[in-house]
Amino acid sequence: MVEPRIDLITILTDDVEGMVAFYRDVLGFPVKSQLDNYCEFGGGGVRFSICHRSELARATGHPAYEESGGTRHAFELAFPCNSPADVDSEFQRIVQQGATPIKEPADMPWGQRTAFFADPDGNIHEIFANPE
Repeated sequence: MVEPRIDLITILTDDVEGMVAFYRDVLGFPVKSQLDNYCEFGGGGVRFSICHRSELARATGHPAYEESGGTRHAFELAFPCNSPADVDSEFQRIVQQGATPIKEPADMPWGQRTAFFADPDGNIHEIFANPE
C-alpha cells in the first residue's frame, strides 16, 4: 500500500547546473548528493532534488514536461520565514542574488506576510511568515 505522504519533490529542468547553484547558493539548501544530471539536497522536511528532464525521460520511457503556452508554472514551493520582517529582508536578498521578483512582500488576506519570486527556470515560489 502506498503511504499517503510525499517523500521527494523533484524539479525537472534543462539547466541542472544553474538550478543547483540557485537553490544551493541563493536559498541555502545543502547538497546531499550530486551526479551529472541530478542533485539531491539535504535539510529538514521533504527530500528535494533537481533533475534534468532527459533523465526522467530515460527512466520512464516518456518525455518529461515540455513548455506550452509560454508558462512553466506547474508547481509552487513555499519557504517559511521566522517573522514578517524576515520576509522583507529575505526577498531583497534573494532578488539581489538572482531570483526574479514576481510580487513584493505584502500582507495577504489569509493573514500571512508573503512575497513571490521565480527561480532561473521561471518556476514561481513564495516566502511567507505568520503574523507575530
